[in-house]
Amino acid sequence: MARATRTRRFEDAALLLGRLLMAALFLVAAYGKIMGYAGTIGYFRKLGVPEPSIAVPASIFAELAMGLLMLVGYQTRLAALAIAAFSVVSALLAHFNFGDANQMNHFLKNFAIAGGALAFFVSGAGAYSLDASRRL
Repeated sequence: MARATRTRRFEDAALLLGRLLMAALFLVAAYGKIMGYAGTIGYFRKLGVPEPSIAVPASIFAELAMGLLMLVGYQTRLAALAIAAFSVVSALLAHFNFGDANQMNHFLKNFAIAGGALAFFVSGAGAYSLDASRRL
């Protein structure tokens, strides 16, 4: 029994670390968009994103919401699905130039993030989360 408890604690700690790392990615991305707002509008315009003046704030809001939800482990499965969808759409919109090795790397990174998010969808947030405290 002690071994199973140690294993579960290790798994919960790994889920916490994974959530923190994923949250950091989205929170830092949102911060970067806020700090370079005009440049982000221009970049979205260059990519052909419709209505950049609406898409940029929506993107910032989504990244902040997903990052914060993952950070505290609240509605983690729903946040994970949103992250997976957001990452795939971002890859398809912004990193589709496969002739550029850097863009190909970003495309694959976004799909890897989507894969990690799907793992959170299956596993949940773990014991160190608001989701777990709501079940008590």
